[in-house]
Amino acid sequence: MDRADNALIIGAGAGLSAALARKLAAAGWDVALAARDTAKLAGLAAETRGSLHACDAADVPGVAALFADLEAAGRAPSLLVYNPSFRVRGPITELDPEEVRRTLEVCAFGAFLAAQQAARRMLAAGRGSIFFTGASAGVKGFPQSAPFAMGKFALRGLAESLARELHPRNIHVCHFVIDGGIASSRRVAAPGSDSLLDPNAIADSYLHVLAQPRSAWSSEIALRPWVETF
Repeated sequence: MDRADNALIIGAGAGLSAALARKLAAAGWDVALAARDTAKLAGLAAETRGSLHACDAADVPGVAALFADLEAAGRAPSLLVYNPSFRVRGPITELDPEEVRRTLEVCAFGAFLAAQQAARRMLAAGRGSIFFTGASAGVKGFPQSAPFAMGKFALRGLAESLARELHPRNIHVCHFVIDGGIASSRRVAAPGSDSLLDPNAIADSYLHVLAQPRSAWSSEIALRPWVETF
């Protein structure tokens, strides 16, 4: 980057969010990390010189306060990455309605709240980027996973609608379909198989999209390991 910008990652954790935070910080971005539990992010915040913000992504006043606090500090985000996820699995006849509600709140309603707050500030600034982390479930529903499919389909619809609304206003909206498992300390691919997505490789794709000229913006990009079936 030729100048410092402000990034906000909501739903920050140890995987993709951490990889993205490191790469943004290395590129000169000021990084704010928001999550319900910030204690687990202390090391990442120190490493990226980022700030920590406790926030429930589906809480209306909490999300509004998060953006207001950043704006008051002169750090209104020019990049928002919405990365929270929540899921409940089971047969349709046995699902807990409150758990289903929570899935929809985190996957979709929280994305709306964050995007609304970000868009207000980005429209005033005349620029910005809003990135949503989706999943395979946003393009194909799996058995006994109806709540997650509902939430991720809604997220994809939100992203598509906002891209059409905000792209002409110089705000780049992109939905990332993470179509496959992400490697982690608990999920390790067999040596040489590349059967899991490397979080650093995913983060590279986010930064590539971030750097796209506006004459050729992506509104959706699907990422999957080369061995993943379509």
